[in-house]
Amino acid sequence: MPERSREGHARNGESASIHKQALEQLIAMTNRIPLTDGRTPTKIPFLSIIKHSRDTQRSPGVLTPSFCLILQGTKRLYLGQDIFHYGAGDYLASLIDMPASAQVIGAVEPAPYLGLRIDFTTKEIASVVMEAGIITESKEKGLSAGAFIGKSDAELLDIFLRLVKLTEKPQDVRYLSELIKKEMIFNLLSGEFGHLFFQKALFDQRADGIGKAIHWIKENYARSFTVEELAKSCSMSTSGLHHKFKAITTMGPLQYQKQLRLQEARRLMLSGPMGVTTAALTVGYESPSQFNREYRRLFGLPPLQDMKTMRKSSSAWGFEDS
Repeated sequence: MPERSREGHARNGESASIHKQALEQLIAMTNRIPLTDGRTPTKIPFLSIIKHSRDTQRSPGVLTPSFCLILQGTKRLYLGQDIFHYGAGDYLASLIDMPASAQVIGAVEPAPYLGLRIDFTTKEIASVVMEAGIITESKEKGLSAGAFIGKSDAELLDIFLRLVKLTEKPQDVRYLSELIKKEMIFNLLSGEFGHLFFQKALFDQRADGIGKAIHWIKENYARSFTVEELAKSCSMSTSGLHHKFKAITTMGPLQYQKQLRLQEARRLMLSGPMGVTTAALTVGYESPSQFNREYRRLFGLPPLQDMKTMRKSSSAWGFEDS
């Protein structure tokens, strides 16, 4: 083997070893924190830890803007017509509210699924882009989905190590955690997947275009509209809006609105004594029977039966924790 080739293999092997050691350190540090199955918040407002000691069922939900790193275990994500498997060292980044479904696979008590979740806003990402003067160029033609899976490197894991260590120093959390978060966002924007992490079309909600359309539906999901009306308000053609909207969210505008409505109705019923009819009307349905049909189609059970099942489950919102 030529000398240069041997050196390359050695560097790759060393990098893989450092990456593995960093993951093991993160697992050890995470295990020192008292955890229950599901999502455990930490002293850092935007950091939570996810644990599942057993497999979870495929659960429909909404990905919210977040960055979720898997430390141990495997997860399956259903996004539109695509199915993704990702495991230790991989991460899931979601830039907008994205209806999808997911499940943990292969988790057992001795080796549970473990993940770290960072919540962020698009404003925070845009702020780092502006402050650091980052210029991202798309590597692909057209728009990409608003959620994607990437692979961490040793540098990113080092940032996570410093962040998790802060949970042991509550007096430093308020100031240092925000600095580390900015560094993490900078790392992601500067890395291999930076062009996916910052898509201008998703971030500019003031200008006409797809970002404005997605933001409007999210803020007005209970209001009725036509695709033609939405396209006109965003200075787009109906076909152009539909094509771009589906490229980013994997579904059309009306289907996106419907899934947001159903997810919000489910949340309302789970979080209090709200009845099925009241929840349906609150999220914009005029027909309770239509609500029941569409609810069952998405979640697999009628609303009342789904509520009973969800309340019995120890990880009712297992999907949202990512």
